[in-house]
Amino acid sequence: MFSRNLFVLDFARRFFVSCAQISEAYAVRTLMKFGCDWRKIGHKGRCMKGFEGTYRKGGRQMVERKAFLKAYNIDEDDFKAADISWEELAAIYDDYLSKEEKLRGIGKDFVNDYLYDIERAGIHSYRYRTKDPGHLIEKIIRKRNEHFERFEDINRSNYHKYITDLIGIRVFFLYREDWIHFHKYITSVFENNPDLYVVDRIKDFDEDTGHYYIAERPKVYRRNGDTRIYDENLIEIKSNGIYRSLHYIIKYKGYYVEIQGRTLFEEGWSEIDHDIVYPYFQDDEMLKDFSTLLNRLSGMADEMSSYFRRMKGVKEEWEKQLERYDDEG
Repeated sequence: MFSRNLFVLDFARRFFVSCAQISEAYAVRTLMKFGCDWRKIGHKGRCMKGFEGTYRKGGRQMVERKAFLKAYNIDEDDFKAADISWEELAAIYDDYLSKEEKLRGIGKDFVNDYLYDIERAGIHSYRYRTKDPGHLIEKIIRKRNEHFERFEDINRSNYHKYITDLIGIRVFFLYREDWIHFHKYITSVFENNPDLYVVDRIKDFDEDTGHYYIAERPKVYRRNGDTRIYDENLIEIKSNGIYRSLHYIIKYKGYYVEIQGRTLFEEGWSEIDHDIVYPYFQDDEMLKDFSTLLNRLSGMADEMSSYFRRMKGVKEEWEKQLERYDDEG
């Protein structure tokens, strides 16, 4: 019995090490493909080759259009289809730069007030960030292409009402089943009233900066084949088959804060996928295939982690039974 347990434990250890080695090799190979070396890796690890960012015009900080579209792999036709002037995007960019420090402070206040005590929050760890200015502009262009009617009226004065992840927080779990602990916590410290869920980004925006609440129904993106660990009475379940992630939108100090919850393995895959593939190279078949491989490995690692913990519980219970037998004997 013990030899069998040791064999399984050793197999699990080797599996996790192999996942890490494959992930690292994939990351290095992909960076080499794009001609990047480690010194050229910019914010959040993105290769910044060919994009020097901004120039000054009339005292305002502007983004150079051609360099921007090239860096974010946006076709000129896609930009035109978004039907928003570059001047308006530049104004949004500049306004966001003027608010970024304030947003960073709000994010810091949030984690200090609600997540610093990780045991109380039911999480393993967390991190937070404010949205990269270039990513904000790219997202506005993309969203106007994907859902023009919903984002038709976005401009420099109201973009913070449309974009819910200007402040983004990630919380991490060791085991996928641990989501319920964080869910119970976050829905207990913030008002979770369906009547307050935002439908119209302009009409439903609460101007009261002191009113903190959950602004959208919590949802989870579930992998195909996942065991039933989510309760549809508590959270909206979306089965996309690609990744597993919890999503919460919190109204806090006048802005939306997006919280995503994932296991550590899911986060590893997600960071590489977002750094290399999404949303700029979604049509590259080779990159998509590599990302799919990593995705499957992270899913297998989560499955193995859950099994690992269950096996530990069984082993402990078995040892307790042996102790009781010894005491009775």
